[in-house]
Amino acid sequence: MSKTIPFNQLSASDLTVETVYEGGTAGNVSDDPLGKLVPVGNQGGFRYAGSIRDDDLRMVVLYTSGADREWPDALDRETGLFTYFGDNREPGKQLHHTSRGGNLILRTCFHRLHGSPPERKKIPPFLVFNKASQAGGRNVQFLGLAVPGAQDVQPTDDLVAIWRTAEGERFQNYRATFTILDVSTIPRAWLNDIAAGEMLGPLCPEPYREWANKGKYTPLESPRTIDYRTKAQQQPESKKDAALVKAIHDYFADDPYTFEACAIELWRMQARESVTFVATRRSADGGRDAYGWYHVGPDTDRIRLEWSLEAKLYSPSNGVGVKETSRLISRLRHREFGVFVTTSYIGKQAYEEIRGDQQPIIVICSRDIAELLKRHGRATPAAVKAWLEATFPKNADAA
Repeated sequence: MSKTIPFNQLSASDLTVETVYEGGTAGNVSDDPLGKLVPVGNQGGFRYAGSIRDDDLRMVVLYTSGADREWPDALDRETGLFTYFGDNREPGKQLHHTSRGGNLILRTCFHRLHGSPPERKKIPPFLVFNKASQAGGRNVQFLGLAVPGAQDVQPTDDLVAIWRTAEGERFQNYRATFTILDVSTIPRAWLNDIAAGEMLGPLCPEPYREWANKGKYTPLESPRTIDYRTKAQQQPESKKDAALVKAIHDYFADDPYTFEACAIELWRMQARESVTFVATRRSADGGRDAYGWYHVGPDTDRIRLEWSLEAKLYSPSNGVGVKETSRLISRLRHREFGVFVTTSYIGKQAYEEIRGDQQPIIVICSRDIAELLKRHGRATPAAVKAWLEATFPKNADAA
């Protein structure tokens, strides 16, 4: 259980990762806890102290409810990477002309991150909060102290303007990548210093100072403490997410073999580096549905890691067993890794054997598929079906 700070103590409280801060009970905007915690106002996903117009931002709060399926803000607790979408989330405005100026803040901060020379010291600290879903009301949870960019994300990828279509109109919004720094508690005294314009004083946390001065990222990483995911942890979190995976299952149900091309694409969507592949023939796949190469390293000196893929189009109640996973494992060669993609889940015994024997197998299950679809702008069954029809037309197999 997370620690909880009462509403009447917020103004004197430190900010501690995973702590819940209670909202008020008056029934109006004065219940908002963020305005009590830090001097950033009480409305919007972007809140800040200082002035955008005068180029004097002191701190920025990023708040996410986690409920916007079209713009799925997400924290990867294992790596410390936080993906946050800008505030141009509806058509009708240009990319940087939003009421709260959030996208302008993103553009300015990431430009300074990659400027020549970098101007990191002018970038304000970002404080990340989400809605405390377990408590209801206006309660929020502190996720950490964030800075723009990440050690392993290219400058061309950490702030990307993406196109979406809504109400028949195309528009752009930002997808930004931040790093949550390894700072467990932000003392109230440092928050007061920041508000006064003194970010790098004696109370500044060392990981933030290292980043501001040297560009060194020290992420707050939280490796999983379990070796394998349970059935529940592999299945979609909600009925809406399950409907996205069902759209894929239904599309390929008449001929499960054709799902293999989709599974390859899902693997490419999951991979952070470039992937090339060869799909095997239906009658002689040698125990794998596709194989290929995963390219890693600098552009001028990349290496190729070979992989083999197995795809299973299963219904939600039909888990993948030892027989199916062993088939892939037996085909892996020296220095090769496997990718298992399923619209269902890996059974307990099979998953335990994969992780217990330290088999180099990447598992992409139904929950992962739902998250990938949402991350790439396909957050409704209709959008998933349109993508499938455009990318994997059924008449192509008959040609």
